[in-house]
Amino acid sequence: MIERRSANYLPVRPDWLATGHEEPLEPELPIIDAHHHLWDRPGWRYLFDEYLADIGGSGHAVQASVFMQAQAMYRADDSGPMRVVGETEFANGVAAMAASGQYGPVRLCAGIVGHADLRLGDAVAEVLEAHLRAGNGRFRGIRHITVWDTDATLMNPLSAGPPGLLSDTAFRAGFARLAPLGLSFDAWLFHPQLDELTDLARTFPDTTIVLDHCGGILGIGAYAGRRQEIFAAWSRSIRALAQCPNVSVKLGGLGMRMNGFGFETGRMPPTSQHLAETWRPYIETCIEAFGATRCMFESNFPVDKGSYGYGTVWNAFKRLTAGASSDERMALFSGTATRVYAVTLPS
Repeated sequence: MIERRSANYLPVRPDWLATGHEEPLEPELPIIDAHHHLWDRPGWRYLFDEYLADIGGSGHAVQASVFMQAQAMYRADDSGPMRVVGETEFANGVAAMAASGQYGPVRLCAGIVGHADLRLGDAVAEVLEAHLRAGNGRFRGIRHITVWDTDATLMNPLSAGPPGLLSDTAFRAGFARLAPLGLSFDAWLFHPQLDELTDLARTFPDTTIVLDHCGGILGIGAYAGRRQEIFAAWSRSIRALAQCPNVSVKLGGLGMRMNGFGFETGRMPPTSQHLAETWRPYIETCIEAFGATRCMFESNFPVDKGSYGYGTVWNAFKRLTAGASSDERMALFSGTATRVYAVTLPS
């Protein structure tokens, strides 16, 4: 059984995933899932029920989550820049359902990150203020995707940006409106663009920036077969970016097609041990560079669901941090996300 197909995402195969179920390690460890999506696309429904089922079936103590923009539920009756506010309205509705307590203790979408076209410059302030009103105290920031590469096969046409967007004058004028409103910026780009983000972070030291998915490590297309060379370049850029104290990083998102790890090719899904061994150089480099208090774990579901199950990825993160202190683990699994996204949990 294949849940859906897309040229830009690995297919989710529930029957295949079921063969790799793992019992949770340290099921009492509190977790905030710092990055997930919800959407209803042709052949691919992942909404409140589907996400809650993944959490419940995993056995892990996920207490809350941060919703990340996914070009979902935009306003159908608005073709202007306010159209994107529909996604925040939707996510806030999901958060309200979870906050009712009727579906258990987990607070889904306790933090919400939406989209606004920062190329609007100063005019984007009206959109940002509308997001804040729609979020009912849960709206935290903007993600304006800036992925670009000369190899066009790597990019999702729904979100590919023009080259050099982070340096664009109009984009930066819009970016400058985030900090005065207390809003953060989630950065989704490919690893060759990391130095562009470092320049942006240095220019706007008062704006909180969160690097998504360990910095978009590429391993297919023009980058296939170059793992060691790419790791060296990526790690240099990561260490330079980490010198900017206003930047944090999300550890995860390494099950995507573009990473090229091939987890989806096995007869059975990868074990958490296999994931931990594969990811260790990347995760440890990020934690060493940024420190645990500027790192947070993410599921990136349902995108990464084509490669492994929800419970397996959290087991992998727990294996990777087995030698860390209790304070470091608290930061990685919940503390950093709580601080950066001001997530409020029930007492």
